[in-house]
Amino acid sequence: MSEKKARAWVGDQVYDADAGREGIVTDVTGDGTYVLGPVCMWTATWTAPSDEKLKVTLRREERNKQYRELGW
Repeated sequence: MSEKKARAWVGDQVYDADAGREGIVTDVTGDGTYVLGPVCMWTATWTAPSDEKLKVTLRREERNKQYRELGW
């Protein structure tokens, strides 16, 4: 049985293999382009043409749970 890759979506933290860094998906445009922002700040966004080379490292739900546990 083959393991299916988790599809990235808005709010997920991902590793972008092309950019060589982690980011958070902030938008997915109508043509399927993924807009990513840095994990630690909300400026300097970049794009990925699809989610093909994006690896989900932390789902939005898990990030939100961690923030709640830290009292953010």
